[in-house]
Amino acid sequence: MRKLTLLLTCCLAAHVLPAQTIARFVVESGKYSRTNIPVNCDVTFSESDILQLQEVKGTRRIPVAFQSGPHQISWLLDGINKPGSQRIFELIKIDPRKLAAVQQVRIPPAMLAIDSSGSLILQDHNHHLLQYNYAVVNPPAGVDTIYRRSGFIHPLWSPNGQVLTNIHPKDHWHHVGIWNPWTHTEFEGRETDFWNLQKKEGTVRFISFLSQTQGDIWCGFKALQDHIATVKGDAAKEKTALHEIWDVRAYNCGADTTRRIWDFTSTLSCASSPIEFLQYRYGGGFGFRATAEWNATNSKVLTSEGKTRINADSTRARWIKITGNTKAGILVLCAPDNYDFPQPLRVWPENTERGEIMLNYSPTKMKPWNLEYGKEYRQRYRIMVYENDITAAEAENAWQAFAYPPVVRVTALR
Repeated sequence: MRKLTLLLTCCLAAHVLPAQTIARFVVESGKYSRTNIPVNCDVTFSESDILQLQEVKGTRRIPVAFQSGPHQISWLLDGINKPGSQRIFELIKIDPRKLAAVQQVRIPPAMLAIDSSGSLILQDHNHHLLQYNYAVVNPPAGVDTIYRRSGFIHPLWSPNGQVLTNIHPKDHWHHVGIWNPWTHTEFEGRETDFWNLQKKEGTVRFISFLSQTQGDIWCGFKALQDHIATVKGDAAKEKTALHEIWDVRAYNCGADTTRRIWDFTSTLSCASSPIEFLQYRYGGGFGFRATAEWNATNSKVLTSEGKTRINADSTRARWIKITGNTKAGILVLCAPDNYDFPQPLRVWPENTERGEIMLNYSPTKMKPWNLEYGKEYRQRYRIMVYENDITAAEAENAWQAFAYPPVVRVTALR
């Protein structure tokens, strides 16, 4: 299923037109400051309706860019919204006859999902955000083909165009940008490793897209990936152990061109039998292999608990950020409803080869996790990539906004 959300007419973003109010939204920032944060809300409307979102400021009504999906709309709560503040928006239905006097021009959405020869590239206008590789990517020539992989993100670009990820590094051919296979598992009576491909016990494969979306507020995709177990020594014998859905959404950050935000949600379900993720020091969660340009001497690590690269490994953190010499960095936020939150970290020590960086939120670092057939298990992370650096206070504020989103009170008026 391919879903594309397009901006219908540019006139609706520039003119306030007479209309019927469908719903009013009161957005409350709560205890925390909110800066350019996406807002989603469920609302009922007909797919044939021509809609406009307006912000109500006293007697003024200001058109606001928004994006509609099945029974939901999304928009950007732009600017700095102070603690305790509220803003009012109304969704209105436009009479088609009122559009006759206004020139209608179809324009492309701001947030794009572009299919490009085996990969899906998410863009903010003409700026690349990230690339999801759904086709199989081969390792360098001469390297064992066991390291072939699909279903991972690389490159991840910073706002200033720097590539922040690395794939198939010589020290770990199986590292592929942003990926999250499980390492130490028990499946149908045998240990299975989906991470270390050289063990020939398992791998992860892209199966199909469930949706692709683009619009003025966000772009993204849902992709089905399978964890495939193999019988050691007989790669021809395979069995699907886990189904996984990646839901990736990149958001319009408005006028702030130094920040980019995207959400990563992994939903797991057993394919046929229960599986146990055994306690192990890394695997699953959110894995990130940093660009080879970052090393122990030119990059900085900081967690929500004040840990650095020297002592962050095997500690718990609500967020972790890495800033490198390319005048860019990445902040990873862990959702409070994730398994064993705040999740433990795997952070390579400084004395690894060349001092390069691998980061992994590892949900089973401290205890195992049993997955039952017939149930779904979700993990959520928000990623901010930025130019230069951000303060610990900004990172903490970003986590609070993610963990405790603005409250939207809806009054149905239709």
